[in-house]
Amino acid sequence: MRLSRTFLPLLKETPKEAEIVSHRLMLRAGMIRQQSAGIYSWLPLGLRVLSRIEAIVREEQSRSGAQEILMPTIQPADLWRESGRYDAYGQEMLRITDRHERDMLYGPTNEEMVTDIFRTHVRSYRSLPLNLYHIQWKFRDEVRPRFGVMRGREFLMKDAYSFDVDQEAARRAYQRMFVAYLRTFARMGLTAIPMKAETGPIGGDLSHEFVILASTGESAVYCHADLLEKPIPPEDVDFTGDLTPIVEDWTSLYAATDDMHDAHAFAAIPEDKRLEARGIEIGHIFYFGTKYSAPMGAVVTGPDGTEAPVHMGSYGIGVSRLVGAVIEASHDEAGIIWPDAVAPYDVALINLKPGDAATDAMAERVERALIASGRAVLVEDTDQRPGAKFAAMDLIGLPWQVIVGPRGAADGTVEVKRRATGARETMPEGAVADHLAVPRAARVAA
Repeated sequence: MRLSRTFLPLLKETPKEAEIVSHRLMLRAGMIRQQSAGIYSWLPLGLRVLSRIEAIVREEQSRSGAQEILMPTIQPADLWRESGRYDAYGQEMLRITDRHERDMLYGPTNEEMVTDIFRTHVRSYRSLPLNLYHIQWKFRDEVRPRFGVMRGREFLMKDAYSFDVDQEAARRAYQRMFVAYLRTFARMGLTAIPMKAETGPIGGDLSHEFVILASTGESAVYCHADLLEKPIPPEDVDFTGDLTPIVEDWTSLYAATDDMHDAHAFAAIPEDKRLEARGIEIGHIFYFGTKYSAPMGAVVTGPDGTEAPVHMGSYGIGVSRLVGAVIEASHDEAGIIWPDAVAPYDVALINLKPGDAATDAMAERVERALIASGRAVLVEDTDQRPGAKFAAMDLIGLPWQVIVGPRGAADGTVEVKRRATGARETMPEGAVADHLAVPRAARVAA
């Protein structure tokens, strides 16, 4: 992709409304455009990141055994009245009426709708366990939307819902999502800590938030420092097996949000291992038993021939929120530093003198080689001065920069810069593609 033909409205000045780093950098890097309070359009660069995050979420949900569906954004209020949540949910729910005077709502979550789908089609315990998920836009009418995509009114969510015959089976489903979330966030370059949390309006008696530490976090968090160093479950983890040891290993050390904080238990941790910080929630999982299935009649016939409500869980990931969270965790004074797995492009190929025949020819050869090696390339081919080119590419934060200029074109060399470290290396033109090549297995996975 040529930058000269890309819609990338970079801003030199920081917008006044942007309070935190991710909001400032997303606006300056031309990733989003605010349409109204808490509601954004996603521009090409931002949408590419959003899509890469979606892809990782999908891969890990599928690996865990969940099946993707898609539910509508607009829901009938009658379903929420069945569960008893329509009046209880609060003003965050956007209530609307259609032309036939039917009460509708813009879905803030989907427990009721997925329960209705389940009760319509599933009758026997032999169809269980079942986990259905979707990735869909939600709306919650926040009283004070702020921090850009971190606390917007409209946002993209992954919601998964598990259905099981009893509590024991439901807790195994909970463990599968627990492990899937550890893998999902680690693949995005994030260190996410599962913490005991309140269940809130969703209900239930078992809940964990997955939190990354950041100074701009919305809440205080408390945990054992060793959680930052725990190994992530491998790609070949057996989701059909017993995941209890993995979950117990992670939950054996203290970790809680401020709502669930136990000062006495925290004080029992050795002083040099106590970590008190601010955190950003990027995922939340719940087990809530028969809270929705019982009032809504989602029952199955068990092995003994009797009917019983299914046990359910709910598992959310803020997909659009993750874009901001990654930036909060990975940036410097110059701009964003994208982890390789979620970057909108892998390489910024900077042509220092477009229009110069030798430089243009080398840039084209390097571009073709990089694409053949599995890399997505953004070519900086504008007429900007070199300093402006470097500043813009640092701002948007692609993992690699390959710099082609007249001097290098004359002697057959290019300069390669790693954005995360600033390390630079000069190498022969022909060595660049191999140096930055994506392993074949990673290409297939992506």
